Amino acid sequence: MRAPSITQMWFIYILQSYKSSKYYIGSTNNLERRLREHNQGKNKSTKNKGPWKIIYREQCSSELFARNRELKIKSYKGGNAFHKLLG
Repeated sequence: MRAPSITQMWFIYILQSYKSSKYYIGSTNNLERRLREHNQGKNKSTKNKGPWKIIYREQCSSELFARNRELKIKSYKGGNAFHKLLG
């Protein structure tokens, strides 16, 4: 049995729907798995709204930082700060 990694990286990500161009903001410790789950309809918020593509990702050193950063980005509500983040 493998011991859990103390230095596990977390990611904040922004998805965009190919279908509607809508956005979804989330955080995870496994970005590839999470995108696959969104595209397979395993997330209530994104089900039947995909397919999804990752348009932004940000690496974090802890789950707590990632969750707080996710909430901060969600507070932008699609305004100038959100669009500036996307570049």
